[in-house]
Amino acid sequence: MTQTSDNATWLTQAAYDQLKAELDYLSGPARVEIAKKIEAAREEGDLRENGGYHAAKEEQGKQELRIRQLTQLLEKAKVGEAPSDSGVVAPGMVVTVAFDGDPDDTMTFLLGSREVAGDDLDIYSPQSPLGTAINGKKVGEDATYELPNGKNATVNIVEAKPYSG
Repeated sequence: MTQTSDNATWLTQAAYDQLKAELDYLSGPARVEIAKKIEAAREEGDLRENGGYHAAKEEQGKQELRIRQLTQLLEKAKVGEAPSDSGVVAPGMVVTVAFDGDPDDTMTFLLGSREVAGDDLDIYSPQSPLGTAINGKKVGEDATYELPNGKNATVNIVEAKPYSG
């Protein structure tokens, strides 16, 4: 669904629409709701010991941060098609790899952006060491990448299918 390169984030039309709808809600109706919560809490009196006021202000801060994140993401977004089901690893695909060629030691994850995954699937960025190593590899091929401890790990691409949401 997504791929980031050269400061651009590639999104399918569905992913773009989903993120745009979230941004529209947060910057419209949600802003009005949080402002009402803050005003109601402010009317309760002493703000230093007003838990409702402080909670609403914290919620507002988190909401404004999410609005900024979505705005930046969508400004740089390039909308395109989902990857093809060609067996070649690309951003937007669910990939299964086997570690060190062991068919019993596998991991399945989405190669893409956390912003578009809606389920419990692990997500690896295309810019991560693993993501960089497997991007463009075909099913059956091996890829080697460097672990945080400086050692190398090798994985075999078992499966690569487009993410369906």
